[in-house]
Parts: sequence; C-alpha cells; structure tokens
Amino acid sequence: MDSVLRAAAMYVALMVLIKIAGRRSLAELTTFDFVLLMIIGEATQQALLGDDFSLTNSVLVIVTLIALDVGLSMAKQRSRWMSRLIDGEPTIIVENGQLLHWRLRRARLVEADVMEAARSAQGIETLDEIKYAILERNGKISIIRREQ
Repeated sequence: MDSVLRAAAMYVALMVLIKIAGRRSLAELTTFDFVLLMIIGEATQQALLGDDFSLTNSVLVIVTLIALDVGLSMAKQRSRWMSRLIDGEPTIIVENGQLLHWRLRRARLVEADVMEAARSAQGIETLDEIKYAILERNGKISIIRREQ
C-alpha cells in the first residue's frame, strides 16, 4: 500500500510542478504524457538497479500510475471544469497585431517567441501581419494571419 501512495503522491507533485513551470516548457508532450514517462522511467530504473525495490513493487507503481492517468483522462472527458484545471485553456497572446503583454508575462514568453512561431508557421515577418497568436494547451503557438 505504501508503494501505491508514494506513486500517487509523486504523480500529483510532478503534475503540480509542471503546471507551475508552464506550458512552453513542454512544447510537444501533454502534461500527462510527460509525468507518466518520468515516473515510469524512474520506477523501472529503481527495479532494474535492485536496491530494495522489487520487480513486484515496480509493477505495482506502474499500474498505479497508469490507473491515475486513465482515471484523470476519463474525468476530463466528463467535466469541462476538470479539463480546464488539468490542461488549461488556449490563451490569446497577440490580437490584431498588438502584443497582450500581461498574458505574455504570465506565460513567460517574449515577443521573439511569438515571432519565431509566426515565421516558421506562416512566413510572417512583422506583428502587424498577425490577427491572432494563440498559446495552445500543449505549449505551441498558433498563428492566424490578418486578411490583406
């Protein structure tokens, strides 16, 4: 039972720490993917190294983590509030060519990050060409070009 509680506590602790770190640090992975991969990797490493961690204990930890991941995914499907709490919502960071500075600060982004996304996604050279730049839930920046 101690292993199940430790696994659950680590899952929650890492999830909170990653949320505090912000979406941009994850870029490609969802929060759940990242947490799950880190903890499974550590549990597997401990089992392989021996010490006083048995294979049975490692399997129990991995099963607990997967059960938590599946359970929270199901909760997100059933509740919009839970989905927003866990994954957040998209955030508009540029509107009609104007940077929304307080949102950029909150997301720990700078203009250069937005312009990099604009150049790579749409070939945009200036802020004036951007109708909207949106920080998506997965950490990527989506760019919507202004109509000419």
